[in-house]
This record gives sequence, structure tokens and C-alpha cells, in this order.
Amino acid sequence: MGPQKHIKLSELNSKISDALTDRFKGQTFWVVADITNHSYKAQKKIHYFELVEKGTTSNSIVAKIIGKAWGAGSMHLSDFEKNTGQRFTNNINVLVLVSVDYHPLFGLSLNVLDIDTNFTLGILEQQRNATLKRLVDENDFIAKKEEQYITTNNQLQLRAVIQRVAVLSGINSAGHEDFKHTLEHNDFGYVFQIDDYPTIVQGDNNAKVFLGKLIEIYNSGIPYDAVVITRGGGAQSDFLIFDNYNIGRAVAKFPIPIITGIGHQKNVSITDLMAHTHTKTPTKAAEFIIAHNRSFEQSILLLQKNIVIKSQQLFLLNYQNLSRLKSTISNSAREMISVHKDALGAINQNTINSSKSILYQKHRHLVSLSHQIAGKPRIILYNRINDIENTISNLKTFTNQYLRNQSTYLGHYRASMQMISPENILKKGYAIVRVNEKIISNADTIDIGDTIDVVLSDTILKTTVREKTKYNGRETHL
Repeated sequence: MGPQKHIKLSELNSKISDALTDRFKGQTFWVVADITNHSYKAQKKIHYFELVEKGTTSNSIVAKIIGKAWGAGSMHLSDFEKNTGQRFTNNINVLVLVSVDYHPLFGLSLNVLDIDTNFTLGILEQQRNATLKRLVDENDFIAKKEEQYITTNNQLQLRAVIQRVAVLSGINSAGHEDFKHTLEHNDFGYVFQIDDYPTIVQGDNNAKVFLGKLIEIYNSGIPYDAVVITRGGGAQSDFLIFDNYNIGRAVAKFPIPIITGIGHQKNVSITDLMAHTHTKTPTKAAEFIIAHNRSFEQSILLLQKNIVIKSQQLFLLNYQNLSRLKSTISNSAREMISVHKDALGAINQNTINSSKSILYQKHRHLVSLSHQIAGKPRIILYNRINDIENTISNLKTFTNQYLRNQSTYLGHYRASMQMISPENILKKGYAIVRVNEKIISNADTIDIGDTIDVVLSDTILKTTVREKTKYNGRETHL
């Protein structure tokens, strides 16, 4: 092979540059792409990144090119961040105005000249609306009524006083410190118990970590009055975690009222819509809790004031009624006394006269009775003495007769006892059977081979039982 004609690489790059310049000179294109490998040189105010296109059915990259933005393009990106609250960073889908640029040293790239703010906002809003629709369609505890979302959580009744609070917030979060400071230094001296559950509160890929902390609060078994989710300000992309489907579902179903203070100034997140109460910032969430407790205190103070007023009114009304009743009774009493005064005077005189007559008659009766009493004791005593003497004589007579009769009875009993005494019975030929010094009358307790004592009138026989025979007792039957 003979020597071939060659050119320098710089000459080839120059030809490519000339060709591309001729082809794309003065042309711009609106391009839809995702941002990756982004970096920003603050001193030069230049953005470096890659524009990529992913497949419609997978995340595989089908196209990629280097991009940069500087000068007016960089200013447009700054305006984009201010207007959307979304940082120009990795993993966002954008619509950008670009021109084609080729540099002999750095190669082919696209210069970003402008960015469509509404396009990016529209993509985020579409994703958000799709998530909201899925939450309503797939969960019976979430419903949409007009523009409001009805969830299990936002239908819970807040306790009259909120004191024990679980706080889900970022680690070392300034927003969380603002929340605690506002609660703990309130103007009314309210005391709160705040339990911290630090977690990661940005990035949709951290949703599982956030959910784990929410489950930890539930599993703690602590009867919290409310759960507060706080986060300070930040870029729009930092808040994507709060538009996560699983977090929204968990918040909607959570059995403890959830109050959000996420610091999202542009719009309301899905978590806000699913929660019991949403506020704009952590400080506003603390102020809401303080205002809630203050409302309860004011209702109690108002009730106390109403009780005092009603009591005073009731006291005054009854005092007036009692005064009128007192006056009526006094007047009526005077009238009755005046009307019945003469009748009472006549009754009084009749009572005096009748009393004198009754006293005179009773005096005469008492005198007569005293004379009778003075004479009767002598007669009664004489009669009683005669009765006593007769009783004494009768007692002597009857006593002697009773003693003779009782002596006869005793002699009879003595003779009977002697006839049935064991000594006399033994002399008649009977015997007593004893086992172990105890008299036995029932042969069922004696077995063959037992030793028994047979007691006669003058002898004790010790013998062994050789045979037991039933006996009907006819020989001794009388």
C-alpha cells in the first residue's frame, strides 16, 4: 500500500466546524430533554450538563448530547428557578431553546438560549394530578368533593387541647427549630411535649425512609394529640417527596390528626391535601396549634364569664321576687291581724273564764280523791295480812304432803335402778363382752380370731373368737 494523503486532526475538525456552521448558522430549535450530570460554575455563571432522551417504555437513553448555558441563557435559567421554585438540576424534564455549536477542542454541544417555564410546571402538574386521581380511584378512604379531598385523617376530630406532639422533620432542620421555638416560647405559657422523629424530607427516592418514620410513630403506641410534618423552604424539586403516592396514602389513612408546615410557597402538596390541616411554614404550624389551644381557653373563659353574668342576673331576679313576696306577706299579715284582732280578744277572754271553771272543778275532785286515798290503805293492809297468814298455813300443809309423796317416788326409783344394775344383771347369768376395754353390743365389729373379754359376776374370761353364728334371740324373748 503506497503512502496516502493525510490531513491534521485540527484541519478535519475545522472542516466539520465549517460544515456545521453552514448547516445550522442562525438556526435554533426547541428541544424536550432530561437534564443529567449538571454542574454550575458560580464565578463564571456557566451551567454544564447533558441533555438526554429516554425511551418511551423504559428509562434507557436513546439520545445524548453535551449542553451548556452562559450569558443570556444562564440568566434565563435563573429566571426559571425564581418563577417555578424548581432548581435547574438533574432529573428534570425541560423544554429548552438551543443552538448547535461545534468547538475544535471540546466537540459538539448545544447552547441553551432560553427555557420554557410553563412546560416544566405543566409536567410536574400532570404528574401531581395523575397521583391525586390514583389516590381517589384506588382507596375508599379518599374522596374528592368539588375541589376538596375528604380523607380519614382530615375527618378526625382534633382534641380540645393539643399538648403531646410527634414531629417529623429533617435532621438539624432550621424549620424544625423555628417550630419548637414558637411552641415553647408562646405568649400564653402553654406547655408542650414534643417528640422528634428526624428523617429525610426531600427527594422522591427517600419516600420509604419517610414512611418508616411515620410507621414508627404509629407503632410507638404513644397517644399523640397530633403529628406535625415540618420542612423549611427550598427548591421545587426538594418537595417532590410530598407528592409521593405512598406518602399521600399513608397520611390520608393515618389515625392521628396530621398538621403540615412544609414551607411550600408556590402551591399545595399532595401530603397537604391528604392531611388534617396544612399550613405554609413550620412557624405557621406552631401558631395554628397555639391558636387552637387559645381558642379552647377563650371558650372556657367565655363560659366562666357567662356563668357569672347569668348567676348575677338570676340572683337579682330572685332577690326582687323575694322582696316582693316579703312585702306581700307583711301586708297580708297585718291585714289578717287587724281583721281577727277582736275575735282573738273574745277567744282569749273565753279561754280565761273556762280555765278558771275547769281548775275549780278539778281542785274539788282532787280534794275528794285525797280523802278516799287516806282511808283505803288501812283496809287494804288488814285484808292483805289475813291473806298472807292463810297462805303460810297452806304452804306448811302442802309442803309436808309433797315431801312424803316425793320420798315414795324416790324409793320406787331406787328399787328399779337396783334391779337393772349391771351387778344384778350379771348375777342372773348374763355376761358383758369387751374388746380393748370397750363394751361391745354389736357383733359386726368382732372378727374371727379377735381376743375378747367375757365378764361374769365374779370372773373375767379372756377367749379367742373361733366362730360367729347369727342368733335370733328367741330363748331370751319374754
